[in-house]
Amino acid sequence: QVQLVESGGGLVQAGGSLRLSCAASGSIVGINVMGWYRQAPGNQRELVAAITRGGSTNYGDSVKGRFTISRDNAKNTVYLQMNSLKPEDTAVYYCNADRMVWGIPTNYWGQGTQVTVSS
Repeated sequence: QVQLVESGGGLVQAGGSLRLSCAASGSIVGINVMGWYRQAPGNQRELVAAITRGGSTNYGDSVKGRFTISRDNAKNTVYLQMNSLKPEDTAVYYCNADRMVWGIPTNYWGQGTQVTVSS
């Protein structure tokens, strides 16, 4: 099992910045992609950003140029730097990890952290 613990959410004014962190623990061998998803009330969960163990990144269209994902493999931690925040970025942000061991894929989710952007 993999445990993902998020931190760094909170309330910020539009135009401000927040940094989210997600630390993985447990059976971390085999984790490749880690990322962030978000879900606002009434909306489906959507990809915010993802990063492979080798550093390749992928971003949702709505956050490109404003958010930056990074990863410290030694600390098994992924970060999401969020700049120029907008009210529409308000959501619960979930950390996600994909693990592959012996050809068996497993997906893990954190408990979520609330990000609220006031106008």
